[in-house]
Amino acid sequence: MSQITNEVKNQIKKRRTFAIISHPDAGKTTLTEKFLLYGGAINQAGSVKGKATAKHAVSDWMEIEKERGISVTSSVLQFNYDGYCINILDTPGHQDFSEDTYRTLMAADSAVMVIDASKGVEAQTRKLFKVCTMRHIPIFTFINKMDREAMDTFELLDDIENELGIATCPINWPIGSGKEFRGVYDRASKKVEIFSDTKKGTTQGEVKKVDINDPEISWLITDDQRVQLEEEIELQDGAGAEFDQELVSKGELSPVFFGSALTNFGVETFLQHFLQMTTSPLPRTSDRGPIDPMEEGDFSAFVFKIQANMNKAHRDRIAFMRICSGEFEAGMDVYHMQGGKKVRLSQPQQMMASERKMISKAYGGDIIGVFDPGIFSIGDTLTTAQDKFTYEGIPTFAPEHFARVRQVDTMKRKQFIKGINQIAQEGAIQIFQEYNTGMEEIIVGVVGVLQFDVLKYRLENEYNVEIRLENLPYEYIRWIENEEIDLDKLTGTSDMKKVKDLKGRPLLLFVNEWSIRMTVDRNEGLKLTEFGRS
Repeated sequence: MSQITNEVKNQIKKRRTFAIISHPDAGKTTLTEKFLLYGGAINQAGSVKGKATAKHAVSDWMEIEKERGISVTSSVLQFNYDGYCINILDTPGHQDFSEDTYRTLMAADSAVMVIDASKGVEAQTRKLFKVCTMRHIPIFTFINKMDREAMDTFELLDDIENELGIATCPINWPIGSGKEFRGVYDRASKKVEIFSDTKKGTTQGEVKKVDINDPEISWLITDDQRVQLEEEIELQDGAGAEFDQELVSKGELSPVFFGSALTNFGVETFLQHFLQMTTSPLPRTSDRGPIDPMEEGDFSAFVFKIQANMNKAHRDRIAFMRICSGEFEAGMDVYHMQGGKKVRLSQPQQMMASERKMISKAYGGDIIGVFDPGIFSIGDTLTTAQDKFTYEGIPTFAPEHFARVRQVDTMKRKQFIKGINQIAQEGAIQIFQEYNTGMEEIIVGVVGVLQFDVLKYRLENEYNVEIRLENLPYEYIRWIENEEIDLDKLTGTSDMKKVKDLKGRPLLLFVNEWSIRMTVDRNEGLKLTEFGRS
């Protein structure tokens, strides 16, 4: 292990890398854009929906995303603010893309959960939250859209605690909502931040802070609101959880903030508190033990996402890497553990969604994209360390929907195979072959049915291949842990199908859940698992 220099250590200390998760339409993209405005990364906020001429959100770049107004791939955005270098991983909001979100969370050190104040915890938030708790990462809650009618504040907090099983600690407290929204009360400073509707798209509105005991407060909030605020704060102080940084860091207590991303109210306060409550990049688990970025001088990173055709003109593939330790320099040679050889990391870039800028240096905690000639897979480790190691793999989610896929024009077989393989390597779909046959029969498995639409769209638009999908009745898939089992002698059930994945590993598909237990009972020593490894 080579020694880390003070310069590299200081650079890593400045890094904050977090993911933003939410149910669709909770305001995640708007919040992301306001962060970028504060960092000076963009001058004007885009609009996810609206007129055809309106700008699309900076973080939504894929054509299908612009057409539907939803995020289907994770974007990586970097900006500087108040001496920090911040990497935001924006995740798809739709539950059909939760696998992409999970991989993205593997690259984040904390998560920001955006909740719509009028709706509380929604189905997708629940699913994504479970993914966060699997990683035990700190979760910060931003309750958005306070400028519209909202649920009762205690109800919102109870909802988070009951639905997600995490304690909450409000850092500030809202005064009214909708037309009666007056601002938030900061519990630590005992000051009221007054809400004024700002011009949309501007960086900053007027933020007026007034002490709760200042006589001027009576001009700014009504007597009824003041009485209600004092009663609610007294209740919260008596019954609510106290702020505890250790519990926040363990992912057991979520600090809660209130505001309105659209009007820019409460966003900067949230960002400032967030930066104080989060840490610089943390150690990562490897087969050599934890790799601590504050001690390990050698460069190391893992691939958590691959995206083909981000630039139609170049038909290229970008491998997104989370740097875990050391300093990255453009054109450096690193050892690719899974490939078993040295590779040069060329054309390194940092992202602003589909906009790219070439970089010469990056540090532990940063997310970079490098050109992928087709050699990288999700979960791969790259390092310059002499004492080599591999980071723990990223689990593969079990698909829940399956379809047989065929190209309409048999003359386009080559493009079809290339396209479907590239999209599978990105992790957007999983492809399987019939056991004991070639690539003639291809079965596609997805976590959510919307991924079938994306597959169809992308094959047509990026590879000029039209396909037909024939839905299959299978709902359950199991990887075979002990691969020495002879698949030819395996005794299954009538609704079972034997397949293999891209790496030739054997898998079993089932229509009914009870068939899984029956198959295990009939084959002594057979071990099945729901998760594959990348």
